Amino acid sequence: MADQSKKEEEEEEEENPSISLSVPQAFLVHLISGLGLAISLWVAHNLYSINLVSHSSITLRLIWIVESATVILIYSRFRIDPQQCSYLKAVVRGILALPVGALVNALGAIALGAPVGIQYLPKTINWSLLMSSFTVAPAASVFGLSWTYWQRIFAQTKPNGPLEYMICIPAHGAVIGGWFGAWPMPLDWERPWQEWPVCVTYGAMTGYLVGMIVSSGFVLANGRRQRLKED
Repeated sequence: MADQSKKEEEEEEEENPSISLSVPQAFLVHLISGLGLAISLWVAHNLYSINLVSHSSITLRLIWIVESATVILIYSRFRIDPQQCSYLKAVVRGILALPVGALVNALGAIALGAPVGIQYLPKTINWSLLMSSFTVAPAASVFGLSWTYWQRIFAQTKPNGPLEYMICIPAHGAVIGGWFGAWPMPLDWERPWQEWPVCVTYGAMTGYLVGMIVSSGFVLANGRRQRLKED
């Protein structure tokens, strides 16, 4: 029975490309992703003197352009099928997935009560592209159209191994953070930051960063478990 269980674990590891990602590599990927977000906010504030409250659409556009480029370029290095898929192809499929993920996020936000109207359209588009950078673009760069991985990460929420932790947990963190960030919107405080999608964006970014920290913990725990197995 123990031999069979061990054999199943070995087969699972062979099928899971996440084991090729070391703990330092995982931390570096998260660090670069977080720096992309920080740099875009710094540039918006210090070079253009804008922020999410004063110029929501323009600031969101700057953030998603920087963050999407960062995550697509770095996650494409860890594609699951390097023999069949070149680095350039992985980058291209991440770029193509960006608007698709934005459409899904936009429809989800509207279904949950996001305002609809011409005046909100630029904000919604840029917010959705940012959310796609957090959720869909990294997964598309790594997994392509492999339904097995998409189902396990987004439908079943059962990531397996460091790479899947790194994609799954921050993505869910961004969605959950955005949902919590929407709570102040209907309150009658009449504050500028309550406008769509300011507080939702701050919530999503916070959830994304928290998700990266949590996933780093899972990656570290997974690395320790692998070392114990080897010993």
